Amino acid sequence: MKHNSVVLCVWPGILRFFGGPFAKLAVFLVIGFCLLLQAGCEEQAVTAKRSRIGPAEETMIVPPKESETTTSVPPGSRTRPRPSVTTTVDANAPVPKIMFEKVIHDFGKIGPGTRPTCEFAFKNAGEGLLKITRVQSTCGCAVAKLTKREYKPGESGTIHITYIAGQRAGPTRNYVYVHSNDKANPKVALVVKGTIAKKVTYEPKRLNLLLERENADCPEITIASIDGKKFSITSVRSTANCITADIDSSIESAKFVLQPKVDVEKLQKGLNGTFVINLSHPELKYITLVYSTLSRFTINPPRLVSINSEPGKPIKRDVWVLNNYGETFEIESVSSQNGLIKVASQQKVNKGYQLKVEITPPPIEDNKKVFKDVLSVNIKGGEKLAIECNGFYSPKVVENP
Repeated sequence: MKHNSVVLCVWPGILRFFGGPFAKLAVFLVIGFCLLLQAGCEEQAVTAKRSRIGPAEETMIVPPKESETTTSVPPGSRTRPRPSVTTTVDANAPVPKIMFEKVIHDFGKIGPGTRPTCEFAFKNAGEGLLKITRVQSTCGCAVAKLTKREYKPGESGTIHITYIAGQRAGPTRNYVYVHSNDKANPKVALVVKGTIAKKVTYEPKRLNLLLERENADCPEITIASIDGKKFSITSVRSTANCITADIDSSIESAKFVLQPKVDVEKLQKGLNGTFVINLSHPELKYITLVYSTLSRFTINPPRLVSINSEPGKPIKRDVWVLNNYGETFEIESVSSQNGLIKVASQQKVNKGYQLKVEITPPPIEDNKKVFKDVLSVNIKGGEKLAIECNGFYSPKVVENP
């Protein structure tokens, strides 16, 4: 304010000095000088005020101390940060140690179907209590047995394994895993292996039977010991007891020729099955022969299938009923289980009949997409044949019934 007073005092003299044409220029110079003086005064006032306030009122960021907890808690949350928990592990605690005398056992050559056994001995060589939690086999052909689960330091044990050999000849290998609380070796793999070798041979390998032939055209069966060991046939059995044989279990020999007997009437009730021959040979306990019988009749196609069907729109199909043994026969009647199939015509052909049938899909109910029926063909003399029918409606029809 002092500077402004001085300017006002000298103002008349300045005007007289710069009078005339320079009067306006003088006015602008004086005003600018006054503004500069005022800005300088304000800056000095602010600086003086800051010096009086001091550094105590300035904003400062103080880092937390190392001992303070820095875990953040959401605003309004009642949850308090939990202190960290450290699990203490005693490095000097006694630990168990499982040691096996061997982990691989080779049976060598074994016969099909035999059950050789072996043992795996082990010891707890550690200083802690050994606990065996599980003994696991990779398949059902190796059965492991353990008497107990816990073993003190220095105590020994044994795992007994029974191997069930398959029928296919060739090398075989299986694993048994032992799980325990040994931290260094928690899972030990035991290996049992060998070679399945045929000790007995037999011919034929399967039986193809014919109903219209004597004894269903069943061949004789030859059984011989490859290693020369004598054996006996202890018993025989078959599906539905349709195949039998006369045997004497007291007779031992290195070779047998068996004469099977077929009950054709029983065979017709079950055309396919097995014929099992039990032996006393130490390397082969039984022989299984699969038999199949050519049926008297064949229906072609064996099943009627219709897709994109529409309700009430008939579907035409051809069905052949043939005799596999060249026999002449007559169709006594044809019937439909659900009334959806009818025979339009029936014509005799070589070895049988040709049927022209019509399948009429029923109305759609409850948005069902399929319909079914069974066509039964009754042959004169008692045999009855069945043909299944499966129909599928068109998707458009199902969506817009």
